Amino acid sequence: MRRTARPLAGTALAVAAVALAVAPAYGVPAEEVEVHPSSVVPGSQVTVRTAACGDGGTATGDAGAVGAGSLTLAPGPDERDATGRFRVPPSAQPGTYEITATCTGNGRRVTGDLVVTLTPAREQVYPRGSVKTGVGGALGPDPAQTAAGVAALAVAAAGGTWLLHRRARGDGI
Repeated sequence: MRRTARPLAGTALAVAAVALAVAPAYGVPAEEVEVHPSSVVPGSQVTVRTAACGDGGTATGDAGAVGAGSLTLAPGPDERDATGRFRVPPSAQPGTYEITATCTGNGRRVTGDLVVTLTPAREQVYPRGSVKTGVGGALGPDPAQTAAGVAALAVAAAGGTWLLHRRARGDGI
């Protein structure tokens, strides 16, 4: 079993290493449409950008999933990316929406995600401190309770040791 396991494990690791090294070269980028900002509140303006259409390429964007309809992506100042803008409707519900762009020249379709929230990212409230759930650590570091717990454990350990010692000597328990 060991003679077979080691070579198989080595082969599996080698195959995994090669797969990880080759995957980025042949893989498609996770997000080909850049949506900025990626998280907005209803009523915000969003910029959509893609380089998938090539230098000077144009595209037709679709933000219908969020209720904004279609938009045109035209070459920006650097002539590499096609860029467009739309406004998220005030009636948009919170959630994640797919924004698509279809290149005019080559027909390539690319997507990106837009997250709509009710609270702007800079105003989101994050929890702080510990959760007050009752006993079991929520009482805080009380020295008296800590000392009592340590004393109880020491007494239990000493008593258990004494009982095991008597049993081993044959004093009869």
